[in-house]
Amino acid sequence: MRKLLFILIVASMFGSGCISIKSEQRTPTLLGTVQASQEQLMAEVNRYARVGSMSAKMDLKFEDNSFAQFGSKEVYRSADGQVVVQRPASILLKVQVPFIKSDVAQMTSDGERFRVAVLQAGNCSNCKKFVMGTNKADYTALQKNLDAVDGAISGDIKQNVNAFSNLRPQHFTDAMLVRPTSDEYLYAVSTIFQEEEDIREPKRSQLRKVTRGYYLLDEYARAAEGQLVIVRRFWFDRNVKIRLARQQIFDARGELESDITYGIEGKLGPSSDYDRLPLQILVTRPQERYSMRLTYQTPSEVKIGNTYPESAFVLENSWGLEVLDLDAKLAEVLANRPPSAKPADRPNANSSTRFQR
Repeated sequence: MRKLLFILIVASMFGSGCISIKSEQRTPTLLGTVQASQEQLMAEVNRYARVGSMSAKMDLKFEDNSFAQFGSKEVYRSADGQVVVQRPASILLKVQVPFIKSDVAQMTSDGERFRVAVLQAGNCSNCKKFVMGTNKADYTALQKNLDAVDGAISGDIKQNVNAFSNLRPQHFTDAMLVRPTSDEYLYAVSTIFQEEEDIREPKRSQLRKVTRGYYLLDEYARAAEGQLVIVRRFWFDRNVKIRLARQQIFDARGELESDITYGIEGKLGPSSDYDRLPLQILVTRPQERYSMRLTYQTPSEVKIGNTYPESAFVLENSWGLEVLDLDAKLAEVLANRPPSAKPADRPNANSSTRFQR
C-alpha cells in the first residue's frame, strides 16, 4: 500500500505540472577540435625553436608577488624591459621605470651563473646590491637557516638574501627560446578537455565559458636507474588550428618548475619569416611564488637572428654596488650548522643528469 500511495503521489505531481522533469541550464560551449599527429605536434615545437636569438622591448607585469626583488612590489609592479636572449641559455634583461626610462635593475645569465644589479629600491638604500649566484644552485637551505645563524648574517643582508635568492634571469630563456625536440628523449601524446573562461568575450556571451580540447605532448628522459622522468609538457589548443598554448617544465623530482602560457599569435620582426609566434608570454614560477607577464611593445621592431658576444651576458658591477654572493653566503650558513643538520648525505634535486637543465 505504501508503494502504491507513493506512485500515485508522484504521478499526480508530474501529471499536474507541479514539477518539470527537465529544465534548460547554460553549460560551457564545447569548442570544435582538429586532429594532429605526434609528428605534427613536434614540428610545431620545432617551429618555435627556430628563433635562435631575439632582442625586444617589452612591457613587464609582475603578478602574485612575493617578488620583492625590486624593493617595492607596489612601485615596480609594472615596468618597461629590454630583453636580449640567445641560445643556448643566455639572457640580458634591463628593467626601467615607465616614462622616465630610468633603470631599476639589470640582470644577466650566461647559462651557468647569474648576476643582478639592483639600481633603485624606493626608500630602501640598503637594498641596492650586486647579486651573484649559480643557476643550478639550491638556496633553500640559505633561506630556511637565516634566522638560525646567530650573528653570521646581518639584518640587511638577510633581507636581501630572501629577496634575491629566488631570482634567476634564465627563468625566461626557456619561455622565449623554446628548446627543440630531441632524439635523446621519449615522447607521448594524450588529450584533455577542460572548462575555461574566455576573458576576450563579453561577460554575458555564451562563448564566455567554454570547454576547450588540448593535445598534451609529454617529453621524458630516462634516469640512471632506468625509470622515466618527465622533463616538459606541451599543451596544444585544438580549436580551429593547432596552437602551442602552454609549456610546463619540471625539475628532476618531477615537481613543476615553470608554467609558461603563450598568448595570441602574431608576427615578430619586420619580415614574414617569424609569423604565428606569441605576442605575450606569462611565466609562473610556483616554487618561487611569482609570475611575470611579458608583452612585446612593438612586435614589428623585434630583432631576431643576430649574434651577440658572450660578454653581453656577463654583467659587470660598474656602479660600485655592494656585492652579495649567494654561493658564499650559502657556504657560510652551512659551515655554521651542526654536523647533523648539514645536508651532505641528502640527494640534491639538481644532481647532474643528462636531462637536468
